[in-house]
Amino acid sequence: MSIFDDIKGRAEGLLRGHEVQVKDGIQKAGDFIDSKTGEKFKDQIDGVQQAASDFVDRPKA
Repeated sequence: MSIFDDIKGRAEGLLRGHEVQVKDGIQKAGDFIDSKTGEKFKDQIDGVQQAASDFVDRPKA
């Protein structure tokens, strides 16, 4: 098991039961960055937000 697998497993464990709060935080963080950059990187930020939300929604083993 690599260190990355260990980190991923720990992150998934921390997410359990807190999916809604984590997704809300992802949205707020992206919106904050958009406001500070004048939405210059909006497409990139939206992509990261979507990928992070998908990770949270992914079924856990």
